[in-house]
Amino acid sequence: MTITQSDAKARPALADRLQGYALRRVVTPVGTVAYRESGAAAGAVTHVLLHGIGSASASWLMQLEAAAGDDTVRVLAWDAPGYGGSDALSMAEPVAADYAQRLWAWLDAFGASTAEPLTLVGHSLGCLMAASAARQAAHRVKNLVLLSPAQGYARATAAERAQKLYERLDNLAKLGPLGMAQRRGAAMLSPNATAGQVAFVQNTMAQIHPAGYTQAVRLLVGGDLLTDLSALTCPVAIAIAIASGSADSVTPPAGCIAAAAHIGAPYTSIAGAGHACAVEAPDEVSRLIGLATTIDRAATP
Repeated sequence: MTITQSDAKARPALADRLQGYALRRVVTPVGTVAYRESGAAAGAVTHVLLHGIGSASASWLMQLEAAAGDDTVRVLAWDAPGYGGSDALSMAEPVAADYAQRLWAWLDAFGASTAEPLTLVGHSLGCLMAASAARQAAHRVKNLVLLSPAQGYARATAAERAQKLYERLDNLAKLGPLGMAQRRGAAMLSPNATAGQVAFVQNTMAQIHPAGYTQAVRLLVGGDLLTDLSALTCPVAIAIAIASGSADSVTPPAGCIAAAAHIGAPYTSIAGAGHACAVEAPDEVSRLIGLATTIDRAATP
């Protein structure tokens, strides 16, 4: 399918398109979770999408669009605890398992505990949450897809961990969410990203809550993705896949390839994409996680 220049001009901006997937909220015993939804209006949840540290459920806009009108899937994208409309966690220094507990409590509200196993997708910091969630309840996950995975710094020295914590929180204190978005937003994408993509990423990042971001930074500093993944490789029968953009400067390909090799999982390079691959390469990401793209749908009789 070819998109003409006039088609592109007529297509609403990304932020406008997001209005079709309004935030919803569910109260759980461990806190309220805000999320966006697409696909079948009822039935089993098939896909759950977890965003990264400087993002929110909005970052999955194009995957929500890929699921729209498809009654074979039900896709949920959450605002992580402390982000968007979701309650923060109660502890000052949460670990991945704390986020995983909130995730399963949220999904219990949809009856997911008794449904078929689902596809769990993490991006960046969301990979730490996704891997821990899969480790907590392996029987509830059939596919674990990790995009541009942040591995955490648990294996670094104490001095390195302290420096990472200081740098992140110092930037937050000095710049605030808006300043951080203006400084770092473009770095989330490749140099070939469109102005609209950059603006969309920056706008999402500018809306983070300092308290929730601070908790997420502490998760990042103490996180250990490889340990959780190693616990899933045997005897658990979960299909694990790792992918990242070839132009990702935040979680460079070498580290993602090494993580895949560590557990013997397949690795996919998303050509030309930066860190925010779901925004910059939406069709490739949708196919990776098992959703039909607009182009796929157009070719279907």
